[in-house]
Amino acid sequence: MNIWNLEIRIIFLSQTILGILGNLSLMFYYLVLYYRECTLKPTDLILMHLMTANALVILSVGVPQTMAVWGMKHFLKGFGCELLLYIQGFARSVSIGTTCLLSVFQAMTISPRKSCWNDHKVKAAKYIDSHISLLWVFYMLIRFIFFMYTFIKMNIKNMTRNRDFEYCSTVRWDEIIISLYAALVMCPEFFFTVLITWSSTSMIIILYRHKQRVQHIRSSHGSSRNSPESRATQNILVLVCIFLAFYTLSTILRGYIALLNKQNWWLVNISHLTSLCFPCFVPFVHMRHHSIFSISSVVWLRKFFS
Repeated sequence: MNIWNLEIRIIFLSQTILGILGNLSLMFYYLVLYYRECTLKPTDLILMHLMTANALVILSVGVPQTMAVWGMKHFLKGFGCELLLYIQGFARSVSIGTTCLLSVFQAMTISPRKSCWNDHKVKAAKYIDSHISLLWVFYMLIRFIFFMYTFIKMNIKNMTRNRDFEYCSTVRWDEIIISLYAALVMCPEFFFTVLITWSSTSMIIILYRHKQRVQHIRSSHGSSRNSPESRATQNILVLVCIFLAFYTLSTILRGYIALLNKQNWWLVNISHLTSLCFPCFVPFVHMRHHSIFSISSVVWLRKFFS
């Protein structure tokens, strides 16, 4: 066996297992937190949906791709393949949308009182669940259009399936569907990315100004510890930076692969690895910065299961 192929297999397997365990652990934590307090903070609610979308991405991309690199190629056909690609599509879009919502909401939360966003903070927190539900419904419906088109085209016209994903294959889209995909999926995702960049830049500026204002207070008290708000915002900034880095790299690789006349499986595997990095790393970054599994939570969990 080629040593490089073995390394790719181990990386895919490790990344998929760790990503699933991390996201499911955080989802379970938030469910327990909701059961205990009967409500969730807006940021926690967004993060719970983000972990759900990321878990779906890993299950629909990481698991089949891991099976493919370990030798189980084209194990899905027909409806199963189209359903898997449908889940991949709307889960990825919801992950991008909830990341944008998280970043914008946090920027509004920490904005100064004199800011124009101050009047919208309460409204944003009140309707955050509606915005999240709208994201799920919107992308499930949009992706369902492409799911039905591909499935009908594959069965009625009996065309050759020339889009190979290693674990399954499907028909290639024509120019009209590609243009429709760009308008309904790519343009909103690009808009979300711009919003993420803008809100992240705003948070960096706000935190820097806040640090400058309270620097003399911290020095006089001999403490350099950040406030909980600052730590939470810094955590979200780390998540956003990871998202922008890997999403940009994955998009560039996908565009380059689409332009190639002959498919390069090394580039395809690297593209899949980069697209899985964000959903796999997010839960561990969140655990490290927030220390959510505190002693009080562990004690309550013991009482819950006793």
